[in-house]
Amino acid sequence: MAASRYNSNDLRRQVGSPRSKGRDTKDTLCRNVVIYGHCRYMDTTCNFNHDQNKPASGPSDFLSKKSFNADSPSFTPSGQNLGQAKKTTLSSQAANAAPFTPRGVTASTQQNADLTMFNPAGAREFTPSGNTQNYELGNSNMGNGAAQDNGVFSDPFAMNSMAPALANNAPFNPYAGDPSAVSGAGAGFYSSGGAYASVPMQQPNYHLYQPYDAYRGELQPWQRSTYDYFIPAAMREEIQKKMFATQHTMPGLPKLENYHSLFSLDTSHRKNTACFGYHSWVYKAQKVTTGLHYVLRRLEGYRLSNDQSVMSVMRDWKNVRHENIVSFHETFTSQNFGDSSLIFVYDWHPLAKTLAEQHFSSPLGNSRQRYPAVPEGILWSYVCQIASALYYLHNKNLAARCLDLSKILVTEKSRVRLGSCAILDVVQYDNNCPVQELQGEDLVKFGKVILCLATGMPPNLLQSSNTKAALDSLVKYSRSLRDALQFLLSPVAPNGQPHTIAHFLTMIAPQLAQQANNTLRENDEQQYWLAREIENGRIARNVMKLSAILERGDLGSQSNWSEVGDRFQLKLFRDYVFHRVDASGKPDLGLGHMLSCMSKLDAGVDEQIMLTSRDNETVFVITYRELRAMFERAFNELMKFSKSPGL
Repeated sequence: MAASRYNSNDLRRQVGSPRSKGRDTKDTLCRNVVIYGHCRYMDTTCNFNHDQNKPASGPSDFLSKKSFNADSPSFTPSGQNLGQAKKTTLSSQAANAAPFTPRGVTASTQQNADLTMFNPAGAREFTPSGNTQNYELGNSNMGNGAAQDNGVFSDPFAMNSMAPALANNAPFNPYAGDPSAVSGAGAGFYSSGGAYASVPMQQPNYHLYQPYDAYRGELQPWQRSTYDYFIPAAMREEIQKKMFATQHTMPGLPKLENYHSLFSLDTSHRKNTACFGYHSWVYKAQKVTTGLHYVLRRLEGYRLSNDQSVMSVMRDWKNVRHENIVSFHETFTSQNFGDSSLIFVYDWHPLAKTLAEQHFSSPLGNSRQRYPAVPEGILWSYVCQIASALYYLHNKNLAARCLDLSKILVTEKSRVRLGSCAILDVVQYDNNCPVQELQGEDLVKFGKVILCLATGMPPNLLQSSNTKAALDSLVKYSRSLRDALQFLLSPVAPNGQPHTIAHFLTMIAPQLAQQANNTLRENDEQQYWLAREIENGRIARNVMKLSAILERGDLGSQSNWSEVGDRFQLKLFRDYVFHRVDASGKPDLGLGHMLSCMSKLDAGVDEQIMLTSRDNETVFVITYRELRAMFERAFNELMKFSKSPGL
């Protein structure tokens, strides 16, 4: 397609100006019409042609067309050689380009489309994993699609290919700050050799339905909400969490001679030899003979050279029973972890945390930072309990020795227990250190533990600082607490006599009395809720008995046993208690009525009630005492045909 070039002089000859006069302009197209599409002088002074459809002669044919056209001339500046004007043509690539096809074209037009258009038949079919494609986690070449930024491709049709990657996930550990990332660096802190598959643990969903107690201002003094009949929701949830933690197991851990169902309690895979001189790991296990749960403290790579040391320690520590000491049961050696291990067995306290985890746990893992100081009331509680435990041990001519933030457990609220006792007595049996000297070291370690909690400094920071400066910084605490810490950190009195735990207890006698009072108050509260649960337990027992009697059908040779005799009146009583309706016929689910009726049945009171059948044709007026007698007779008759013990 070629287009002629014309210079500006040619355009002036063919396109006239409205102000041109003195010449024939009727066949010349007005320049304003060409440029602007109209001419404002067409009805007055302009003598040029304003009709664009009128044919023109000569090179002005292009003016009869629209301004934007393939045949429109291109502008050529004056001064160039017009005789040498060359013609331009479209390139071969542009000539072969696919034509534009608007929407709504006919089928015949679509069939003539160029091959460069998208063809669904030519698209590669999706190939699931198992053939040549690889959809494993972390694979950057995904085949069917672009690579993901995070290296994870979620293919719902190939979940089996993700099993090898998921098998390395860390098992759930409720004791860790991040329960799903406990063993990140692998199974190295278990025994060598052996794959430890992850456990598909799932948190119980009781916390998703945690009730809120009714606002007391909306209730009258004699009214009760539903949850007033049961233990507090927080206490119930805490007990359920402990039960759930007791049931955790971890497949892949070895089974010992007398213990099975091991579960790792370590919240970090880092090895530490600071306390015992050996790498140690902690497990929960269940004893084969009794079914009770215990904690196993394992010393990795320990070779027992003196059996007498173990026998001596077991004889001294097996009879230690104190409420602030984790009880020791036995010790034995094992080769089941792939090395020579020495294992100590202690009582199991579910969901217990160490003082370090309770007060010095950092989400960033920075061991050089300072933490908030512990309130004085909690500090006095710790001081009194640890002092009581040390007094008990020192009177038995023993020493705790392992007084460390990572070995003192916090079980409930502010309840502390000394853990890992007796281990150093075995490991360092040949040191022959006097017991009095070890007891003096207990007091100094005790003081450093409390000083760490009071200043908010981890042990590594406290060791590098001045102890006296740390004591002087405790200006916000009472004088009695600072004097107690000064006493513990000074192993010798000014008169040259060594400090003892008995002297320390005399010094803190007022705080001991206050802690005893707090303990008795908590005990009274526990007794109150325990008494309430005993009543609820009796009601639940009677409900189970009643359900076992009713709707049973035949019993022995008697057909339709639960529908005749005393059982029929018990059935009407069941409807009276649980199937009541209001005046509009809607179910009445008042919990107070149910609990009241079942409590009166259990007590057998002389109060009369009216029982009515569902067809309103049978009515009984009967007392709870009579119902109680019928209830016992029916259940005793049922037990005659049962081989299992009764409720």
